[in-house]
Amino acid sequence: MLWEQLLSDRRLGASASSRPASRSIARSDFERDYDRLVFSPPFRRLQNKTQVFPLPGKVFVHNRLTHSLEVSCLGRSLGSLVGDCLAERHPEAREVPLRSGLSAIVSAASLAHDMGNPPFGHSGERAISAYFTEGAGRRLEDQVRAEGGRWEDFVHFEGNANTFRLLTHQFHGRREGGFALTYSTLASTVKYPYSSEQAGTKGKFGFFQSEEETMCEVAGTLGLIQRSSAPLSYVRHPLVFLVEAADDICYQIMDIEDASKLHLLPYSEATALLEAFFTDEELRDVRSVCRTIGDDNERLGYLRSKVINLLVEECAAAFLDCEAELLAGTLAEPLIQLTSPHTRRAYEACSEVARARIYRAREVVDVELAGHRIFSALLDELIKAMEQPDHLYSRTLLSRVSSQYDTAQTTLYGKVQCALDYISGMTDLYALDLYRRLTGMNLPAV
Repeated sequence: MLWEQLLSDRRLGASASSRPASRSIARSDFERDYDRLVFSPPFRRLQNKTQVFPLPGKVFVHNRLTHSLEVSCLGRSLGSLVGDCLAERHPEAREVPLRSGLSAIVSAASLAHDMGNPPFGHSGERAISAYFTEGAGRRLEDQVRAEGGRWEDFVHFEGNANTFRLLTHQFHGRREGGFALTYSTLASTVKYPYSSEQAGTKGKFGFFQSEEETMCEVAGTLGLIQRSSAPLSYVRHPLVFLVEAADDICYQIMDIEDASKLHLLPYSEATALLEAFFTDEELRDVRSVCRTIGDDNERLGYLRSKVINLLVEECAAAFLDCEAELLAGTLAEPLIQLTSPHTRRAYEACSEVARARIYRAREVVDVELAGHRIFSALLDELIKAMEQPDHLYSRTLLSRVSSQYDTAQTTLYGKVQCALDYISGMTDLYALDLYRRLTGMNLPAV
């Protein structure tokens, strides 16, 4: 793959001949992608979507919005570090926006990376999958397959694939190309560039059957290496590794800080986990500064910032060391696994504690239990209503669905996908409120 092809400011839905004659010098097309995402309703709704811990609470913890903003900040830093070095490494590529483009693309893609996630965090994804594998949704499989629909899209429902659909699909009232983002920004959001037929035991994939043609167009324009055509599979765009690294750094380190604030981890243990990233010499300097900070939360925040800075620098260095492998599409490990052995051990220690003590905490499990019940009920009601649109109750229920969603889909695959579009776009509170109203647990005030 070639940088001059991988960094394309062409927009999805716009032909080459439709490009404006005069272009703003204030903002690049990649920077416009970022602005377009920030001002979008789906991005604003992230403020009321669970990251890990329940919302709202007495103590501030991260939601999807604050997490995405922080990932975007790290993505910008990673892109700047890598872009500056690549521009010096490839002086012949003066026309390629290595220095300015990488920072803007990675920042925008990082901002968008969670926009397709359903309510209630990752438990929402598991609840949707469970509905089709263990719940009432199992009855739909034979008909979906008979119509030529890809059942794996539902049993492995994946927020990453839903992000690509949200950004590219022409919902009712939207322009062609959805958000009409640049091809490079779109490709940089696709963490798993293969279809659900290759989801495997982890259930990860990057695009639904309905967006397969769009993925082909994006990949073909950027020159992504195709691994197979049936099932469709590509190598990652190299910048996906930077978006992934920004996400890995943020969620792992910030979750330790949040857990300490919620008293799921003692302050001393959270401090020890973060201090383990530093060498003895570095730790002396860090502790010297910490002694000047009187507040525990502020002290932990300082430690967290130093750890993040260290991880950003090491992940950027790993990317540059692996440039040839990235362009050949042969790099298999995430950048966080290519950091120094000392750093990697400290990161893995945080991961082990998070799995054992944070992600299975009672508050987190309670959200997952509620999500299963809510998603099951909402999917049941919506899919049945679309299957029987002439029934009185169905017409009433479907009148509540936003006009951007096509409830008149003719195939069962389309009906299910419409229900998932509607539900995955909800905030936690909206999904809970709709569930209560449909079950009669809550009525509007009279």
